[in-house]
Amino acid sequence: MDRHETVGVRVGQVMVGGGAPVVVQAMTSTPTADIEATVRQCRELSEAGAELVRLTVNTDQAAAAVPEIRAHLDGEGCRVPLVGDFHYNGHLLLTRHPDCARCLDKYRINPGNVGSGERHDANFATICRIAAEHGKAVRIGVNAGSLDPELVARAMRDNAEHGWSRSSDEVLAGCMLDSALSSTDAATRAGLAESSIVISCKLSRPRLLVDVYRKLARRTRQPLHLGLTEAGMGRKGLVWSAAAMGVLLADGIGDTIRVSLTPRPGGDRREEVWAAQDLLQALELRAFAPAVTACPGCGRTSSTTFQCLAERVEAHVRARMPVWRRHHPGVERLTVAVMGCIVNGPGESRHADIGISLPGTGEAPACPVFVEGRQVATLRGDADELAKGFLALLDDYVARRFAPSVPPP
Repeated sequence: MDRHETVGVRVGQVMVGGGAPVVVQAMTSTPTADIEATVRQCRELSEAGAELVRLTVNTDQAAAAVPEIRAHLDGEGCRVPLVGDFHYNGHLLLTRHPDCARCLDKYRINPGNVGSGERHDANFATICRIAAEHGKAVRIGVNAGSLDPELVARAMRDNAEHGWSRSSDEVLAGCMLDSALSSTDAATRAGLAESSIVISCKLSRPRLLVDVYRKLARRTRQPLHLGLTEAGMGRKGLVWSAAAMGVLLADGIGDTIRVSLTPRPGGDRREEVWAAQDLLQALELRAFAPAVTACPGCGRTSSTTFQCLAERVEAHVRARMPVWRRHHPGVERLTVAVMGCIVNGPGESRHADIGISLPGTGEAPACPVFVEGRQVATLRGDADELAKGFLALLDDYVARRFAPSVPPP
């Protein structure tokens, strides 16, 4: 299906919407006031492929740190746009720290967390005015968990009094849409151009998220930020995020995405970047890294060698991508196969750009390697020897097929 037509919004050097490719973003988990840790994580996220990186800006110390973070990243040649995430006191922090306002490329405003009553409108308008003065983009980020309670209570009361018989989910969805659209109108009245506003309506339930975004896409031309908020950890977070966002992206809805995974203690924040890239690549919307096809294993696969090899190939590709991306344009469309027995192994390996077929139970202890459908080698040995041999062939193929744009360092 054709992409939902949206206005283009420039965030630093990145275009969101307006027919541009879907943008991957991530959020740091470090205290923003810890400049060294935040710079390190921003750089890691950017090298992993995050095209926008969001920071929590919740205190004066955090706001004061933003210009230093920007300066350190620029000094390292990392130009990734930075987004400031504001709740409750954004109007104060942006006013007190003009350098922070200047260095950020986009401000995220949660309409439910900018005050109540008259203060709400004034605080919201202040952030929008500062954004307009500095030529910055704004995301109006509505969250189900932080909707204005007065708005929800009024909607529930109207539903009961008029006998509309809407479910609580339908009322909640209506409140989120009203908040997003009325806030967009308020932002333009405060001086923001239509080409400066991105919208999101995040929930933690996939089917409701799909319903809300389909309605939102029919009622606005603003670029839409997709994300299943509080998606959870590990397998559940990945599956639920893909179930929701995959449907919407396949419908042409969504201009930038974040996979909001809960990391394990000490976990790698880059997982959310890789997950977002995998989702877009699975839908053939973008290509970020070579796709590794691997056998799932069955009773025919007599050892774990193919599993270990597949894992090493995945890790090798991921580690090499920062260099490959710069010096071997087009490598992200490379296909690699690591297969475990004769049933599908030779066929899948031939169909990939480069592939290896390991022996299964009772098969000869030899591993044919195919490049562009032609067998070029047969590897033998233990798991480590096979891995070293195949990775050397992989590196050689990348170097030959994807000629360096500039000599690698």
